[in-house]
Amino acid sequence: MSNRSDNVGFIGMGMMGGGMAANLLKAGFPLVAYDIDQAKNEKFSGLGATIANGPAGVASAASTVICIVETTAQVEEVLVGEGGVIDGVEAGDTVICMATVDPIAVKAMHATFAERGVAMLDAPVSGGVPRADSGDLSIIVGGDEAVVEKCRPIFEPMSSRIFHMGGIGQGLAMKLCNNMITQVTKVVVAESMALGTKAGLDPQQMVDVISVSTGNSASFQAVAPRYLSGDFSPGGTIDISYKDQDLETSFAKALGVPMFMANVSQQVYQMARAAGLNKKDGSALITLYEEMLGIELGPRE
Repeated sequence: MSNRSDNVGFIGMGMMGGGMAANLLKAGFPLVAYDIDQAKNEKFSGLGATIANGPAGVASAASTVICIVETTAQVEEVLVGEGGVIDGVEAGDTVICMATVDPIAVKAMHATFAERGVAMLDAPVSGGVPRADSGDLSIIVGGDEAVVEKCRPIFEPMSSRIFHMGGIGQGLAMKLCNNMITQVTKVVVAESMALGTKAGLDPQQMVDVISVSTGNSASFQAVAPRYLSGDFSPGGTIDISYKDQDLETSFAKALGVPMFMANVSQQVYQMARAAGLNKKDGSALITLYEEMLGIELGPRE
């Protein structure tokens, strides 16, 4: 076992975290890991990670701890709850929240860790599962510049772009702004494609035209082919999209910012959840429009 100061702790080896943790191992970082899913622990033990008995155990064995779970409540439980990271840290350690969660809650956790002499960064990621696996993510960081530079060697195996946005919480603020565009766009593209298909246009021709016209975007290219193929395997689930839009609208309320499109489009994701599509990719929301209009954009199971 290497020295604690050399070890990197990693909590949450899910859809995004799995690829990120694997890339840290490939880069030679001694990894102390934990996931609530025992199968993931067994997988990473086989890849060379040391598996701890919980978040406090990870922090006891590693001076830098990364957390990437799904919700704000989960982050709070993992980091500052009973048996959490806070019960294992030492002064001089660094905690990195890479989950997409509430910036205001992260600021409060930052203050709690600061009382123990522990630094904290928020460093959410963008790029989806394929780029998590390939180590090509964008990492969007908030926190003290000296701490960001200290952690840069850890970020580099997971990413090709590192953006330091300012103080604690600013990485998350930027991530929510980016996600809002993607999530609203999915709904707009679904409505556009549903309108054209109902009017008798060929869906593939619509994609071909939009791809070389002013309606094109990275978000369009990410979702439109899935609308046609019916491939709704998770890249980011309906539940996660709904959670992110909840974060966006709540953050806007806290800052007194009017937020029309995120609030309205969030209801489409809620309709998809009510229809049982929770763990499908966000692109599965197209099926709501297909059912309402009696159309199909492509082959369906």
